[in-house]
Amino acid sequence: MMNMSNSQNDSPTRAIRKDFFAFRNGIIADKLRNAGDPHSMIMGCLLADVMDISNRLRMSINDDSQLAAVAQELWQDTNSRECRLAAPMLFPPALMNHELALQWCQNIESVEIADNLCHKLLRYTSSAQEVCHDLITQDRQLTKYTGYRLLLNLLLMGKIQPSSAIRNALQADANKPLFASLIKDILEEIDN
Repeated sequence: MMNMSNSQNDSPTRAIRKDFFAFRNGIIADKLRNAGDPHSMIMGCLLADVMDISNRLRMSINDDSQLAAVAQELWQDTNSRECRLAAPMLFPPALMNHELALQWCQNIESVEIADNLCHKLLRYTSSAQEVCHDLITQDRQLTKYTGYRLLLNLLLMGKIQPSSAIRNALQADANKPLFASLIKDILEEIDN
């Protein structure tokens, strides 16, 4: 049910937006709005549908630089939840450098977007550890949250080894509401 193959004149970003529209779910969109999702354009697509749409687009574009350009264009649409979710699924990890990763993390607008960015893209980049460190030292709460989320991903992947230094660094933010649950998960991973 992909529109991408049906409309050859559409740009990839226009085609993916049409597919998000085809998979829209008003009930989920309303629930997200009522829960405070900051996006003005919410289709209510399930994450699995966003992944499927993104994977199909990925398969139709054979050039990593073009794929990165499409992902960058989607990421820049801060009004659209689905565009922000799809961008990390499309961006080739080998092309995501340290500076661009930090740039993407500076304007994260929700926990959902942060979690997805870390899980689908940042943890696979060559500079993931450095990005993690730089994010955790930020003052902006969602940027710091992204750093902690990336830390958990890297611990789970074995790219960062648990240590008492990490444990001690987490203590300063352990009681802050945005971080409490995530830091608890990180500490559990360190203790295992």
